[in-house]
Amino acid sequence: MVIDHNDEQGPISLELLKKAVDASNDGIVIAEQEGDDNILIYANKAFERLTGYHVDEILYQDCRFLQTGDRDQTGLDTIREAIKQGSSARVVLRNYHKDGSMFWNELSISPIYSDEDQLTYYIGIQKDVTAQVEAEARAKAAEQELAELRAKLAQ
Repeated sequence: MVIDHNDEQGPISLELLKKAVDASNDGIVIAEQEGDDNILIYANKAFERLTGYHVDEILYQDCRFLQTGDRDQTGLDTIREAIKQGSSARVVLRNYHKDGSMFWNELSISPIYSDEDQLTYYIGIQKDVTAQVEAEARAKAAEQELAELRAKLAQ
């Protein structure tokens, strides 16, 4: 089967598209909207590596399992609002690997509409940004410490 959207890029086979998604370094999932839930119907290999979950363990579940009980995050409100509006969003969330260890996940979601303009799916792209978030926290702490030292020296 070939997808042809009559654009400059030309047709692409579904096999090539799947290989490209599976070759990505970022976790990629596709979720189908069912009421208030977004049920995972696809996850690539990078998602498995990122989370520690095998695809068979997480299909047909809502993505919220990655937060475990850690639901008090402003980014989740942003995601809920984007889904309500049928729009895209990008947030950084605390997520948890299968082994329970926390990681910072940059999540980007985008709606996928049918030819009849019906919102049918969301694609989610997930990237581990733990090192970046921790480096930013260390830099902020160092700046705070430096400001305190300068204040003491000024006295």
